[in-house]
Amino acid sequence: MADEPQILRDLLRRGLDLGASVAGYLPADHLRDCPSALEAGPQGFRTYSGTVVVLGLYHDPAQPEMDWWEEGRGTPGDRMLRQINLALAAWLRDEHGIAARDIPYQVDDGGIYLKDAAVYAGLGYIGRNNLVIHPDFGPRLRFRALWVDIRSEQTDRPVPERRCDACGHPCETECPQNALEGGRYSRTRCLARMDADKASAARIRDETGKLAPADHCRICELVCPT
Repeated sequence: MADEPQILRDLLRRGLDLGASVAGYLPADHLRDCPSALEAGPQGFRTYSGTVVVLGLYHDPAQPEMDWWEEGRGTPGDRMLRQINLALAAWLRDEHGIAARDIPYQVDDGGIYLKDAAVYAGLGYIGRNNLVIHPDFGPRLRFRALWVDIRSEQTDRPVPERRCDACGHPCETECPQNALEGGRYSRTRCLARMDADKASAARIRDETGKLAPADHCRICELVCPT
């Protein structure tokens, strides 16, 4: 039987083969006191043994529908990531007898702070726009995580160059909510825009009877030059 570090390497490679754009992992215990948990409160996922595998999927601006949110279904991109997670969990169970489970996307539904997890997994850094900036994909990645019953150690990973320091900060100046005013992210202002987008979609649904996905604001992401 392959040793656990090799299984993790095979798991990441398999995730990429199944369609993920990036993949990394971190010991689950590292999320116990991650920055978002300290600032916003505990996350829903409270399993601090084992390993969290983080998968990222590139969302091409030319395919905005990948990010359209539907009531009760999430987004197409997130559904793709969940299917990859389920396939990986089945492979771990069938090939290695190792337990794994998909971690829900929303913190309130039992999820984790995915941006913190992505940074700890070596997939980028938190930019001025409060998004994970990847060296190749910039801020245009969406993440989902898989818990795996394998003990792992944090390994040294290259620290990406912080491109925000030499940037004109269009994310801050173009945000319609001023949610990045002064270089500090306002979760309240950002969520107000997202709630308005959902309400607009609901009105269309009520008037036409047809499904109307919420096309959430992505200005801070799309104006980013990385």
